[in-house]
Amino acid sequence: MQELGKVHQLIVPFFGHTMTFNLDAILMTWIVIIVLLLFGFFAARKRSIQAGPLQLVGEMLVSQIYSLTEDALDEKMAKTYAPLVCALFMFLLFSNWIGMFPHMHEPTKDLNTPLSLGLMGFAIAHYAGIKEKGLKAYTKEYFQPIFFMMPLNVIGELAKIVSISFRLFGNIMGGSIIILVVSYLTYSIILPPFLYLFFSVFVGAVQAFVFTMLTIVYISVQVK
Repeated sequence: MQELGKVHQLIVPFFGHTMTFNLDAILMTWIVIIVLLLFGFFAARKRSIQAGPLQLVGEMLVSQIYSLTEDALDEKMAKTYAPLVCALFMFLLFSNWIGMFPHMHEPTKDLNTPLSLGLMGFAIAHYAGIKEKGLKAYTKEYFQPIFFMMPLNVIGELAKIVSISFRLFGNIMGGSIIILVVSYLTYSIILPPFLYLFFSVFVGAVQAFVFTMLTIVYISVQVK
């Protein structure tokens, strides 16, 4: 279990306090971003009617995510939010899969990453709600069905951040713990490689999809 405790940190003094940065998560995040940029560059570099492998994968991902966003919102709003949703899904997918490679760690295994994405989705959803309904109508919904329900409605909205963030973090971290425990018990012979594939490929893809769909749903609830 020592691998989970080995975290390279940068501690910076800040006005009498300290700020701690997880260097492993930051490095892995930038690696994922660079991989995605390279994927986008090579997938779109030589676009043609007869698509190559990278272009085909890119078009399939974009078209599927756009279709899901359009179903949840509408055609006009899908053009605005589908690129963001697609980027979110691809970032989470690669972040959850990067742990399959030696000496790599999932940035989503650090709570700060899913929590930041949850806060981002929360802010975008409520911005979309205010933009679509207007500030007065948006604020009025917090006092429904009875005016003194407002505190509970606010808590319910804030709870969405905790729910969506800890779901992703718990599944990725839980998978890492299970793999380490079984590896020590079986001396990394047979079962751990299967577990790596299961948690990294299958569970990682499912959790990226669930997080993305919940973000779309949160935006849809606020604008309708």
